[in-house]
Amino acid sequence: MSSLFSAQVSEPLASRLRPRSLNEFVGQAHLIGPGAPLRSAIERRAIDSMILWGPPGVGKTTLARLLARATDAEFVSFSAVSDGVARVREIVADAQKLRALGRGTLLFVDEIHRFNRAQQDAFLPHVEAGTVILVGATTENPSFALNGALLSRARVLVLEPLTHADLSALAERALTDTDRGLGSRKLSLEPDATTQLVTLSDGDARKMLGVLEAAASIASDGDLLTAETITQAAQRRVPRYDSTGEEHYNIISALHKALRGSDPQGALYWLARMIEGGEDPRYISRRLIRMATEDIGLADPQALSMAIAAAETWERLGSPEGDLALAEATVYLATAPKSNRVYVAWKAALDAARETPSAPVPKHLRNAPTGLMKELGYGAGYQYAFDAPNAFIPQDYLPESLGQRTFYEAGGFGFERDIAKRMAWWQSLRQRLADSTADTHPDGQGSIDEESEA
Repeated sequence: MSSLFSAQVSEPLASRLRPRSLNEFVGQAHLIGPGAPLRSAIERRAIDSMILWGPPGVGKTTLARLLARATDAEFVSFSAVSDGVARVREIVADAQKLRALGRGTLLFVDEIHRFNRAQQDAFLPHVEAGTVILVGATTENPSFALNGALLSRARVLVLEPLTHADLSALAERALTDTDRGLGSRKLSLEPDATTQLVTLSDGDARKMLGVLEAAASIASDGDLLTAETITQAAQRRVPRYDSTGEEHYNIISALHKALRGSDPQGALYWLARMIEGGEDPRYISRRLIRMATEDIGLADPQALSMAIAAAETWERLGSPEGDLALAEATVYLATAPKSNRVYVAWKAALDAARETPSAPVPKHLRNAPTGLMKELGYGAGYQYAFDAPNAFIPQDYLPESLGQRTFYEAGGFGFERDIAKRMAWWQSLRQRLADSTADTHPDGQGSIDEESEA
């Protein structure tokens, strides 16, 4: 049959430009630059098992292949998703044969965070014995994804997003390489287009080369690619966000800290990143409610109402209409006066409750619904506050073992200034009543003229 009708699918640009040696590798100078620890280990041909942790498109898979090539080790891939323990036995058997011949085996596991416990346990003894050199690649924090036994046998190397200079150099290589790149097309990038291409790539070389290849496909030979061409080729960017992994925790932490720091701009940005990344708005709502109680508290009691109202509004409207309610609450919380006094007081009260779990309730505070309980003194000595002017009679409300422990002290911001005034007023009244009782009523039945309302 004539080849006229046969379809030919070309290899993607990112795959064609995959580095063939460490000298072609772009970025990660802290690992493989001159004198860097991994580079030194490679030169000594003495590499150990490792976990390569970094965002997409920074060279984890490529680096694993280069490690195998540089040390003349057999490169074997293992899929944490589709391969099972039977495949482990096959790999180990082959590795033992190669080891007998003086050659090592580098076992590469992409997305190693998907390793189940049976797979991890099956590899452990062979990693420990050195039968295989395990190189795992992950975009998620290994401390969340891997068990301690595996982590103790493999050091974690952190790969960073590629810099503007790294990506610019890679784009230039792609445009000038006539063997594996686009050099034969005689294309070039205007300065703004380079900036746009790098910005859209988010430190991801694979993404950048994909966008560049798409831009080349809609251009003619010899064209100057513009920023508009790059934007058209990129279409809509996919945010880097993992709703269950480390980035999830990093961004909610950033939102919380920006809000606590009274910065509505930063808080809105991180909120938008979460919404755009596909985070469940209900999770965001819960966290906003927590922030209202933890970081604002009684400095602005309305903050809690705002956060709850935003959550209820989103439940009624959904996205995208309800997202605006979350944004409104975020701005309100960020600009509200801050106080963690209730948060601190609650922790202190919990600590006291745990320290004195059996402290008896003072008898005058106990209920006495039966005659026997009254005979035993339950409720004896309790004074009904509304029987006195100002509805206030000083009494002890803590267990005797705690004395006059103080848990909550009002802050000096927002509504807590009013609370501080109220507490000071009650304390002043308590002191005047105590003084009056001591001076004029030895029997303890003192009184005081009515004061202004607290």
